[in-house]
This record gives sequence, structure tokens and C-alpha cells, in this order.
Amino acid sequence: MRRQRAGHVINISSVGGLLGSAGWGIYNSTKFAVEGFSEALAKELKPLGISVTVVEPGYFRTDFLDGSSLGTEETVIPDYESTAGAMRARALDVNHAQPGDPVKAAAAIVDIASVAEPPLHLLLGTDCVEAVEEKTKQLIADIEAWRTVSTSTDH
Repeated sequence: MRRQRAGHVINISSVGGLLGSAGWGIYNSTKFAVEGFSEALAKELKPLGISVTVVEPGYFRTDFLDGSSLGTEETVIPDYESTAGAMRARALDVNHAQPGDPVKAAAAIVDIASVAEPPLHLLLGTDCVEAVEEKTKQLIADIEAWRTVSTSTDH
């Protein structure tokens, strides 16, 4: 790609790379790493004519939440029953009822692979878009509420 001064790197992250969820800390941290790596890589490769897109799927109807794929501990620590425990139960409840269609997601990824100006971030699924919009609102609210403290630390 460097030699031809063209190309497109597509990394797969997750909605879990954009926001954390109780019980998913280790998974979230790996996907957050993909996000940071992709953003840095995009800045490094842009002068070479190479694009980077990080794909962030929401919940798609796959076997990801199936017991054959998703490993969990049998016991839930009582202190975490209402947080991580509830998320674990929810994962099992929504398995194979996720809103996203993996065939449509794959088609969207193939479609952006060859566009002239691909996005840096490609959110897939209405659940992902809505969750990230909500997080963005919360970030803006935190900035506004704490602007004085945040901006008081410069020389």
C-alpha cells in the first residue's frame, strides 16, 4: 500500500470499543485499544494516501453471545449481581434476538472498502448509533458541567 500510495485498512472493533458496559471490562479494553490504534494509524497513513476505517458493529444476530462462544464464570459475586450479573443474564436473553443483520453488515463493510473518501468510524446498527449518540451527549454535558475545573489546569 505504501509503494502504490493507495489502500484502505479496515479494522473491526465494536460498540464495546466506544462505550463500556458492566461485566465487559476486559472485552471493552481490547476494543478501545483497536479504536486508539486505528485513529493513530489513520493519521500515520493519510499522507501516504492510505485510508483507515474502524468498523463498530452493535448487536448482530450471530453466535457471539451463545454459550459456545461466550465464556462466563458460573458464580456471580453478590456485590456485582445487579451490574455485571444483570448484564450476563441480558446477554443470554438477547442471544439470537439481536437487531442487527450480519449479512447487511458485511455488505456495508464491502461497500465502504472502495469508496474514495471512507469514514474513519463506521457505526453499524441502530443500537450502536443510538448508544454512541447518548454517550456523546453525556460527554458534552460533562464538559459543560466541569469546564471551569477542566480549563483551570493550564499555566
